[in-house]
Amino acid sequence: MNCIIVDDEPLARAEMRALISEISTIEISGDFSNALTAQDFLQHHSVDLIFLDIEMPMVTGLDFASQLPDTTMVVFTTAYPQYALKSYELDAIDYLLKPIDQLKLQKSIRKAEAYKIMLDNNPEQNTLEGKTEDFLLIKSERRFYKVRFDEIKYVEGLKDYVVIHTVNLKLITAMNLKTFHQKIPQDVFIRISKSYVVNKRFIESFDHHTVYINGFELPLGDVYRKDFFSAYSEGLISPES
Repeated sequence: MNCIIVDDEPLARAEMRALISEISTIEISGDFSNALTAQDFLQHHSVDLIFLDIEMPMVTGLDFASQLPDTTMVVFTTAYPQYALKSYELDAIDYLLKPIDQLKLQKSIRKAEAYKIMLDNNPEQNTLEGKTEDFLLIKSERRFYKVRFDEIKYVEGLKDYVVIHTVNLKLITAMNLKTFHQKIPQDVFIRISKSYVVNKRFIESFDHHTVYINGFELPLGDVYRKDFFSAYSEGLISPES
């Protein structure tokens, strides 16, 4: 897998180069001081992953990310935590706060590598195939998987795909998150952001910005927060269920 770095600060680019160079599974194809020069590079080169700063002159990282093709993954790197939720609305792989932590960087790269493998092995026709009261049948890598609703921890939207995180595995299928959510039990699953639908039974705790499931921190979006808290108060979902 290859990547580029886009950041208007020379020192930040140098630090990212040093950190990424310690990881043998990813190759740096270039670094750029602004989105416009990076866009010129992308017109002639294939790039799997972009480490992208947000606050940059001319074109911000958020605006640049919104114009990227679905096949290009993004990890935002910024000193400003307030952009985190917006980054997930743009289907970012991850959001890293400066100064970048090496272990968190490694985790982001592993996540990007896993998604690349899944996307490469799952052509467009691998879509959700069937539904019963208890499970879905999902075609993935030329096999049909029986996925029980009570084993789905959460579902993640990634551009035109959803990644289904179950107790034992991850599956990807070509369908947007809204459509997928409509096909699963509404009394069991609740949407918490543009990018995530969660199974109530796996929610361990939450606050006004984050839902915690089995060690994962999932963003709770402003648009969905009221309905999420209302669902708890009305007894639709509860930690004991």
